[in-house]
Amino acid sequence: MNVIIAGGSGFLGSALTKSFLAQGHKVFILTRGAPVPTGAQAVPWDAKTTSGWGQLINEMDVVIHLAGKTLATFPWTKAAKRDFHDSRILPGLALSQAILAAERRPGVFLQASGINYYGLHGEIADEFTPPGADFLAQLTVQWEAATQSIEALGVRRVVVRTAVVLGKGEGLLSLMALPVKLFVGGPMGSGKFAMPWIHIQDWVGAVRHLITIESARGAYNLIAPTPTSNADFNRALAGVLRRPYWFPTPAFLMRIFLGEMSVLVVEGRFAKPRRLTESGYTFQFAAAREALADLFK
Repeated sequence: MNVIIAGGSGFLGSALTKSFLAQGHKVFILTRGAPVPTGAQAVPWDAKTTSGWGQLINEMDVVIHLAGKTLATFPWTKAAKRDFHDSRILPGLALSQAILAAERRPGVFLQASGINYYGLHGEIADEFTPPGADFLAQLTVQWEAATQSIEALGVRRVVVRTAVVLGKGEGLLSLMALPVKLFVGGPMGSGKFAMPWIHIQDWVGAVRHLITIESARGAYNLIAPTPTSNADFNRALAGVLRRPYWFPTPAFLMRIFLGEMSVLVVEGRFAKPRRLTESGYTFQFAAAREALADLFK
């Protein structure tokens, strides 16, 4: 099987690439110069147009869109917000154009999105919950809409609304663990808001599952099935690291220091992976403590 990945040199893309390579598949990474995992083939692109690579789509069985500037970028200036938008939407439009122009189209197109699609407040959300009205929710709406036209071309399209992915020494986990390691761990604000997460092994497993299942179409929440509050998550993290859990960080301080970016750490809506579990996927790590224990063992 031939797979092409936009955004394949990052944390998620690298883990997914290694999984494909381990099973003998060929992986092509669309990159603007970043190194790619050993065994994958780097394909230069500008993340805006099909120039120089578009013809490769004719040879692909699977196309994956993971491109997007990390939201953990401080501060959230107007320029940063524009980068969040452009780094997601422009690659999606370019991939859509390449598939439209292809003589032989891929069997499946899978693209990343965010669990913050559902907004910051409300009842526990599933894939049938409408989007929120805040900045992050509307960003994901536009992210997904950029590739909507692919469905009219007869290509099976899957959207994975992803929670915070926990990886050993990767992603946000090291940063999240730092206060706990320094003996100042505790809840952020009230600690009652959602801490959406998924283990990297389950993220890769779920993506591979949805690519394989022919009936998989539309949006799927990639989030652990056990609803976890910020307080619950940090308490589990402190327990695994054998550190005290005691110092709450006032929400108003986070808002002062982080500005609008503080929504990432002091607000959040609970969600569940309804369609993913109904599709037959079985989680390897359903609870935060067992996931963290695996990553810090």
